[in-house]
Amino acid sequence: MTAKPRTDLTPNTAEFEQFAYVKPSGFREYDARWRYPEDINLPGFHAIGASLATLMRQRGVPARIVVGHDYRSYSCAVKQALIAGLLSGGAEVHDIGLALSPMAYFAQFALEVEGVAMVTASHNPNGWTGIKIGMQRPLTFGPDEMDALRRMVLDGEYELPGGGRYMRVPDMAERYIADLTDRPKLTRRPKVVVACGNGTAGYFSPRVFEAVGCEVVPLDCTLDYTFPRHNPNPEDMAMLHAMRDAVLEHGADVALGFDGDGDRCGFVDNEGKEIFADRMGLMLARDISYQHKGAKFVADVKSTGLFLTDPVLKANQATTDYWKTGHSYIKRYSHEVGALVGFEKSGHFFFNPPLGRGYDDGLIAGLAVCEMLDRNPDKSLADLLRDLPPAWQSPTMSPHCPDDKKYDVIDRVTAHFKQLSRSGAELAGQPIRDLITVNGVRIVLEDGTWGLVRASSNEPKLVVVVESPTSEENMRAIFEAIDSHLQSYDEVGEYNQRI
Repeated sequence: MTAKPRTDLTPNTAEFEQFAYVKPSGFREYDARWRYPEDINLPGFHAIGASLATLMRQRGVPARIVVGHDYRSYSCAVKQALIAGLLSGGAEVHDIGLALSPMAYFAQFALEVEGVAMVTASHNPNGWTGIKIGMQRPLTFGPDEMDALRRMVLDGEYELPGGGRYMRVPDMAERYIADLTDRPKLTRRPKVVVACGNGTAGYFSPRVFEAVGCEVVPLDCTLDYTFPRHNPNPEDMAMLHAMRDAVLEHGADVALGFDGDGDRCGFVDNEGKEIFADRMGLMLARDISYQHKGAKFVADVKSTGLFLTDPVLKANQATTDYWKTGHSYIKRYSHEVGALVGFEKSGHFFFNPPLGRGYDDGLIAGLAVCEMLDRNPDKSLADLLRDLPPAWQSPTMSPHCPDDKKYDVIDRVTAHFKQLSRSGAELAGQPIRDLITVNGVRIVLEDGTWGLVRASSNEPKLVVVVESPTSEENMRAIFEAIDSHLQSYDEVGEYNQRI
């Protein structure tokens, strides 16, 4: 037993430099994220590294771990503290340096290593840090593993046997790019805006798309951890609008936008229309279902209801399950049920064998879009989008709600709509047809219009998404009905964006 990390220290004090400090709320459902150094210090990351090595041994997994870091001013220091803890805990560490999260996942396969600890806060604003963790490729931690790690860190139950081994892997970026580009060259030579929001993907992605035969228009690909234009978040309308403007300026066939650690992709078509990732997932599912009859797909509960009703998927005997939002949830569930691809509305796509290795890689998603265009030489991306059945859908909207309050709020919101459904009352002028409560509550009305409310897994926010297959009016009506109820909670604050 070692000393427990402190939870009551103040930055810029002698004690803060001497003792491990970890704010418990940084351990989320499947990621770990903190404000740095307000919520965690470097000795705290040392404790996490030692705990991860201990947890792997306790679960019978060899403590061999790939470690990488994203491009933020403090990420390398955070990684070094984490590595020191891993080595103190007796782990074998393979340091791949500056990396994307999918590059770290790829390294697990390339090096035949069980674990991964990728230092990244993804698309969170500068000032955040975190770790994406796994110990069974291609999966990352779910709630069980994350809770076990949290308890071990906070209770000081980790071991420090020493005897770890450190190996620097200087060529993993080249190996990763070579693996991505080991495919037939595109015949269409599409003009592609590659947008990175000044995040880490800017170092890797232009080279990948040039190598497969694209004419690349780089947008915000210079690494800058202050994110001077906008956060690298392909769900953020600011990034999507910048991509739209670049498509129209350059006459591009598509814009692909990558988040801060490269595991998500966003899309804008050749006419400058933003395509939400679930709609792009449906387009890709259609394309894949022609090549793989009877394919099984998974979509998260934020995603369009069209996966169940699409005539092309039905004709090709494709089926779709809905599951919990979250990259670890969709990754694991897709793996367990043998789905060919898992789609998440946030832009995480999971291509399983023979299309991929099962982890989320935004660059692979972007390549799949380019190959879809190559297989449809007579159609633009806008044409393929118009081929889909109509639906009116909101962006992902996120009202503020404190981390220590959000799950209780969701429990009360769910109870409210359950009672409304039991009573036979209408919502937005329609009867409630179904409630899906696998992750928050998704309220489905008689005509297929639906609205979702859930707790964000990695930020102090709720998540609200609405869609109607019948009209924009019905889409707005269900949002107003849901929002009206949310505004009755003192814990619910301002939205990041609204329809």
